[in-house]
Amino acid sequence: MHPSQSQSCTAFDGHRLIASGPLREVAAATKQAIDAGAKGPVLVFDDQTSLPVEIDFRGGVDDVLSRLGLASAAADAAPRGPGRPRLGVVAREVTLLPRHWEWLAAQAGGASATLRRLVEDARRGEQDRALRAGEALDRFMQAMAGDLPHYEEASRAYWRGERDRFGQLIETWPSDVRDHARRLAAAAWNDADAIA
Repeated sequence: MHPSQSQSCTAFDGHRLIASGPLREVAAATKQAIDAGAKGPVLVFDDQTSLPVEIDFRGGVDDVLSRLGLASAAADAAPRGPGRPRLGVVAREVTLLPRHWEWLAAQAGGASATLRRLVEDARRGEQDRALRAGEALDRFMQAMAGDLPHYEEASRAYWRGERDRFGQLIETWPSDVRDHARRLAAAAWNDADAIA
């Protein structure tokens, strides 16, 4: 997955939490843990999706951050010259039928603003968000707890909405894994409660 400056993630050395927070901080802390002899496996998860974040840890911390495309703090503080500010906008080609372009042109703010608004509205879909949060928990549990006691029962309890049972089943897991699974489950259940 393509890293971003604002991406929040969590890194583990085996079942031990290394760091959680912005990608830059987690990558730096993970590199230090590896250099200090982390036993592994070292895994970094995106906090929204629990998809793995691929990081090349060769070289020094600056090398790692540079390959991720994350500017150093000094580069962020550099004064900007004249021109438009960087907004993180990426230009890409969109192919639409003529009737789609006509409709977009008639919307307030033009085609780009309308497309951004439509994408944001779609992303805010409550049901989709609750499902994605549950899938993120599922991915994390498969990767980190698949071999732990009561994994399958805990997964079933989560999807059935049995919160107390879920908590009981994961109680014996390593504390860092258990706590992260609890955070993911709480976020997913909060999203589900919002649509109830």
